[in-house]
Amino acid sequence: MSAHISNVRPKPDKVLTLIADYATKQPIKSAEAYETARYCLMDTLGCGLEALEYPACTKLLGPIDPETIVPHGAKVPGTKFQLDPVQAAFNIGAMIRWLDFNDTWLAAEWGHPSDNLGGILATADWISRNSTPLTMRDVLTAMIKAHEIQGVLALENSFNRVGLDHAVLVKVASTAVVAHMLGCGYDQVVNAVSQAWVDGQSLRTYRHAPNTGSRKSWAAGDATSRAVRLALISKTGEMGYPSVLTAKGWGFYDVLFKGKEFKFQRKFGSYVMENILFKISFPAEFHAQTAAECAMSAFQQMKSLGKTAEDIKKVRIRTHEAAIRIIDKKGPLANPADRDHCIQYMVAIPLLFGRLTAADYEDDVAKDPRIDSLRDKISCVEDKRFSTDYHDPKKRSIANALTVEFKDGTKLKEIVCEYPIGHKRRRKEGMPMLVEKFKRNLARRYPERQQRAILDLCMDGERLANTPVNEFVDLFVV
Repeated sequence: MSAHISNVRPKPDKVLTLIADYATKQPIKSAEAYETARYCLMDTLGCGLEALEYPACTKLLGPIDPETIVPHGAKVPGTKFQLDPVQAAFNIGAMIRWLDFNDTWLAAEWGHPSDNLGGILATADWISRNSTPLTMRDVLTAMIKAHEIQGVLALENSFNRVGLDHAVLVKVASTAVVAHMLGCGYDQVVNAVSQAWVDGQSLRTYRHAPNTGSRKSWAAGDATSRAVRLALISKTGEMGYPSVLTAKGWGFYDVLFKGKEFKFQRKFGSYVMENILFKISFPAEFHAQTAAECAMSAFQQMKSLGKTAEDIKKVRIRTHEAAIRIIDKKGPLANPADRDHCIQYMVAIPLLFGRLTAADYEDDVAKDPRIDSLRDKISCVEDKRFSTDYHDPKKRSIANALTVEFKDGTKLKEIVCEYPIGHKRRRKEGMPMLVEKFKRNLARRYPERQQRAILDLCMDGERLANTPVNEFVDLFVV
């Protein structure tokens, strides 16, 4: 017996039409946004290339059936895989997010808008190998719009406070821009976005004790690949669900958002890409980036004084509320996913060794008993001003301050860092370092000539914009 489907359809929820209007109709006129998106493209792909050095990531990659061949499929950078666009999106998305080193957006909700590149690049490459090629300008435009949809929704709406993972916003943003790239009409884009909201959404439990685990490293790949699938379904003419958010009793607001409607701080434009936070120095949860910078500074000062971590009596971290809620952890840490979300661990490593790399979260480093001994001496306290400035749209600081006290009664003067190296306020300082990070990551996978060809193209904004997507992706094949 089939369910009765009413012929009376409500008008689409306003949020659906706002997203669809922006995705399909609004031009991007900001040169700054395109310039930032070009750097974001480089950094995001570089993060994916570094992740390929970790078997825990690579075991998840490739086709679902090893015998599958997709002659005109999307290629996965840094690998030999050529896949259907849904599976390619998962592969690229999982690589990008694996080491927690790609960009970040911090607001009422947190997230990593470059996660959307998994679906965007896979779809654009697949289209380009099967019909008229898209250009990398189309990819950059889609990146700007996906960043904006995810980031603006995150400004005033906290999904974490109702236990949902921020990957829901990756799914929604990717669905909107990918549906448009696929040639969906306006109504089909509305339908596709409604499908993204109607999905069951991921719980955040894999990001928090006692369940912290590696799913947090492939959740974005899952979300952006699901977006491609939903967009393809909607392109067939499959119906949507116009009151998916507002339906009484059965809509997203009532079921999953405690009856509250989404709030919007600003209209969609290019604000998020222009203000995105890059992780340049450390593969660490972003609320700890400035704490790690402070710890590196403290290490150098200790070195000049002839002191080591063994001389430390206690360390106080003055921080913001979000950091305390997410990464202030005591007790055993189960795995790398647990460690890169512990501010005490991310401060202890620089204080001990004068570095913080992806390898420092692995078991062979973590077993050093000095790390947990030092973690026990590190405590966090909230600074209300830091919390206020974190939410101020004119500041968007991610402040931490470190005070190191020694067993002999002396202490270092408090070290304060309000804006990390990847912040918009430090773009001039940060972008050359971001390019160096990209160079290091290219060198992990490619011979020198191939590295140079990729870098030269990426550093030439006009030539990159005009390059067909499939030709760009072909440069990344091993």
